[in-house]
Amino acid sequence: MQPLSLYDLNALVRRSLEQCLPDACWVQAELSNVRVNPSGHCYVEFVQKDPRSNALVAKAQGTIWANVFHMLKPYFEEATGQAFTAGIKVLVQVQVSFHELYGYNLMVQDIDPAYTLGDLAKRRREILQQLEAEGVLTLNKELPMPLLPQRVAVISSATAAGYGDFCHQLQQNPRGYYFRTELFPAMMQGDRVEETILSALDIINARKDDFDVVVIIRGGGATSDLACFDTYLLAAACAQFPLPVITGIGHERDDTVLDAVAHTRVKTPTAAAECLIACVDEAADRLQALAVRLREEVAACLSEARRRLDDCRKRIPASAFRRLSEARLALQTAKHDVERVALTSLTRHRHRLDLLGQRLADASPEKQLARGYSLTLKDGRAVKDASLLQPGDDIETQLHRGTVHSVVKSTKNL
Repeated sequence: MQPLSLYDLNALVRRSLEQCLPDACWVQAELSNVRVNPSGHCYVEFVQKDPRSNALVAKAQGTIWANVFHMLKPYFEEATGQAFTAGIKVLVQVQVSFHELYGYNLMVQDIDPAYTLGDLAKRRREILQQLEAEGVLTLNKELPMPLLPQRVAVISSATAAGYGDFCHQLQQNPRGYYFRTELFPAMMQGDRVEETILSALDIINARKDDFDVVVIIRGGGATSDLACFDTYLLAAACAQFPLPVITGIGHERDDTVLDAVAHTRVKTPTAAAECLIACVDEAADRLQALAVRLREEVAACLSEARRRLDDCRKRIPASAFRRLSEARLALQTAKHDVERVALTSLTRHRHRLDLLGQRLADASPEKQLARGYSLTLKDGRAVKDASLLQPGDDIETQLHRGTVHSVVKSTKNL
């Protein structure tokens, strides 16, 4: 058999492909690489991976000419909210071509956003299902919102217009509430969104006692940048964060996974500020209602006390007269009791005095002398002991009637 040149072989392959394959076919694949050159042409690499091992099982180069890419890219991104970038799955209409010099290539003619939307939705569902299986999906939603969420940790880009709108809305609130905000800068689009937001959350978590809530705001921007908020690590970190997380990343049509796990999801940074103001409004209204109720209760208590005081004032004269009458009666009764007791006591003591007087009279010297006793005196003093007398002493003896003077001749002691 006559050998073929390489060119002849490649030409044979090209002709065979052109005869065997239709003009165009739809292909499911994943974008592995996307590169746009200055001319506007887009060069991509399509891959297919084994669903179990994630190993590559097929790969092909693709080209999107500038005139097609100029229409296809905005159409896809507007429909899906996903950037046309590596890592997403697509359904594209391609024409297979083979060039003798450049080899096998897929010429992209059209794309079906619905396929990518389904894949993105599936990925979101899988992340949410995994969080639910881990028991953390609703943890942040279950946290109580502080009564006065005035210490706010903000995760946003420092130059984002949405951050300025958020701060302005808080500062210019109609009732003049005070809010203290602190910015923790993070990327809000691009490949570093997850990394920078996670880093900001770590810093806030280390100072969690300094804040009441965390607000993640983005404000405006292309909807194609929303996919960076659909990651498992970011969703898990927010779901398990110890402070309520409010998201306002500037889109209305679609919810990201981050929105699904956050405590409160609002549309815009301005709406996030209004949410905080509404919380403080509610607390202020409750406080105002309590103040009104307190005034009413105090007024009612004072009115009741005034009524009771008036009743007491009216009862005082009658009560005082009754008390005086009772006291007068008690005093009279006590007076009679005192007189009776005093008379009884005087009678008893008089009787005792009479008895004592009678005993005293019976014990008087006169009574004793009348009974035959005598009293011997020496020098005017009573003699009680014979040993005190000496023979020749003059003594005087008093009798009931009369006195006898004697001279001692002798004494005899007992």
